[in-house]
Amino acid sequence: QVQLVESGGGSVQTGESLRLSCAASGYTVSDFCNAWFRQAPGKKREAVAAIYPGGGVTFYDDSVKGRFTISQDNTKNTLYLQMNSLQPEDTAMYSCAADRPPCGNWRYEYDYWGRGTQVTVSS
Repeated sequence: QVQLVESGGGSVQTGESLRLSCAASGYTVSDFCNAWFRQAPGKKREAVAAIYPGGGVTFYDDSVKGRFTISQDNTKNTLYLQMNSLQPEDTAMYSCAADRPPCGNWRYEYDYWGRGTQVTVSS
């Protein structure tokens, strides 16, 4: 059974950093299409970053390019999102997602989801 469990969220000040983790079970992270999404109150869920099987291909939304880094640790079977220079507009519930390859549009088409971890950035 595929399961994704996020952790690492919290409340920080503008400019600080957080690292989110997504512990995967029931599948091998490096074999799947993986992504991070976020949803702020009253807004649609949006894709933040994705990493394709093998870890060699990554995608980022323009709003986080240069600040966020998606990665995976194959020994821990865990997906990460390193978030630097956090801004109040990054405040949202962050969720990880996964899907079997072939990978479709990186902003959509994920079958498996975690429940999310809250990130709050105050000015």
